[in-house]
Amino acid sequence: MLPVEAKGKLMADKRIDLPQGTLDLLILKTLALEPQHGCAISDRIGQISKDVLCIKQGSLYPALHRIERRGWIKAKWGTSGNNRRAKYYELTKSGRKQLEAEESAWRKLTSAVGQILETA
Repeated sequence: MLPVEAKGKLMADKRIDLPQGTLDLLILKTLALEPQHGCAISDRIGQISKDVLCIKQGSLYPALHRIERRGWIKAKWGTSGNNRRAKYYELTKSGRKQLEAEESAWRKLTSAVGQILETA
């Protein structure tokens, strides 16, 4: 499990443990449209989740390095919006295939859990 900070009225000062592999899925999905640097990936996940998910650098960068070693993303140096040198990550062909597989598995899992929660 991976701790991720959660924000909101009911979640004040609490942490959510993401199931293993979930952060990888979120990163891959975030990079599906365009290459981004680490801080932009974290910001985008926060923005899309309406600030429910806050990915800290201590979780983000090890995940980026792990999925880069797996060949799902590649990195190159560039200049960020605030004119600083930054490493930009982008999906590889195998990363796109992995994203499709992980999205499919996630949808099956959440559907099954949702059915149990509605009927149990």
